Amino acid sequence: MKILMLTPYLPYPLLSGGQIRTYNLLKKLAHKHEITLFALIKNENEKQYIAELEKYCRKVRVFKRSEEPFTLKNVFRAVFSSYPFLVTRNHVPETIAAIKAELALEKYDLIHAETFYMMPHLPENNIPTILAEQTIEYLGYESYVKKTNKLIAPLLAIDVQKIKHWERHYWQLCDKLIVMSQEDKQFISQQINNEKKIEVVANGVDSAWFDGEKRKLPPVPTVLSVGTFKWLPNVEAVDFLVKKVWPHLQQLVPTAKLLIVGNAPTKKVKHYGEVDKNITVLGRIPDIRTAFKQAHVLVAPVFSGKGTRYKILEAMASGTPVVASKIAVEGLDVKLGIHLLASNSAKTMAELVAKLLNNEKLWKKLSVNGRQFVQQNFDWQSISEKLDMIYKTLGKKGEIYDKKS
Repeated sequence: MKILMLTPYLPYPLLSGGQIRTYNLLKKLAHKHEITLFALIKNENEKQYIAELEKYCRKVRVFKRSEEPFTLKNVFRAVFSSYPFLVTRNHVPETIAAIKAELALEKYDLIHAETFYMMPHLPENNIPTILAEQTIEYLGYESYVKKTNKLIAPLLAIDVQKIKHWERHYWQLCDKLIVMSQEDKQFISQQINNEKKIEVVANGVDSAWFDGEKRKLPPVPTVLSVGTFKWLPNVEAVDFLVKKVWPHLQQLVPTAKLLIVGNAPTKKVKHYGEVDKNITVLGRIPDIRTAFKQAHVLVAPVFSGKGTRYKILEAMASGTPVVASKIAVEGLDVKLGIHLLASNSAKTMAELVAKLLNNEKLWKKLSVNGRQFVQQNFDWQSISEKLDMIYKTLGKKGEIYDKKS
């Protein structure tokens, strides 16, 4: 089948969950389908990675959006448009013309759009369209508005309502909606009253790749925090960890060190490492495996947003025990105390981390069980096979439509 895939990022290098997901699916599906990739980039330097993606794509085209999100043009367009800021900052008008020309040039069986805010780039067409929602965007922004400055909250709330409107609109418009978990499916089906059009294709992990790095635990207890800081829930998680969990943990385990890793750390996140000698902020690192393999435990106090958490799966694949909030493990079907530990209380979370650091038997149990769980349930091969089945089913419907029209 010939598939046109649209992404709001170039799926390489692997700096975010979205990039990891798309790259691995492209690798697994390349030998079954002819995939043309249209992707947005933020700067010209990203073009150096096109060659890596051409190994798996028949054709790769990129379109430049603004490097910085909060430009006057983007803000102005959002204020005076029915579209939210999330759409206007990712909207590249020339992409619409390019897609239109591509569809006129070649016959495609399917269009696959990653994230709802790529959908406005599609010109009118009769090709079956899949929308993959890696998270439910408006929920994450709603949570942020509740915690933000009261003076600007009303303005942000208007923009969130726009996100909610357009996200629901494209859920309805697409032919098939792909989500990351059963919980996301249930939530969205209540919104659009059409459960049959929604399929769960979870995120996955390349377990063999994580096995390629040996564990090298440091002599001091090391707590790890991971997540790209362009996603608000990750920033909120680090704030909660440093301000509420960390003080309790320092009392329980005075020798503990905190390592914060993730792409594009904010000034606030960097400041945590400047004022506390026991906190190190590395930001982006060349190989995420080194962080997981050199940490005793991953702590993930995520309290907003939806979707599968890559940090949880990658930690488990690495054999690194996890302590998380309950929402952070929602949809993974894990068993608490068997695969990982979870609590929404900062004090209890600190106590669970201390318990892991001081109980070698429990540490080994979660390390082994977590790794086996990911291998059995979140391998990219089985996940890509499910997406392949959706492609084939929807592609057949498209053939029937073509014969009738």
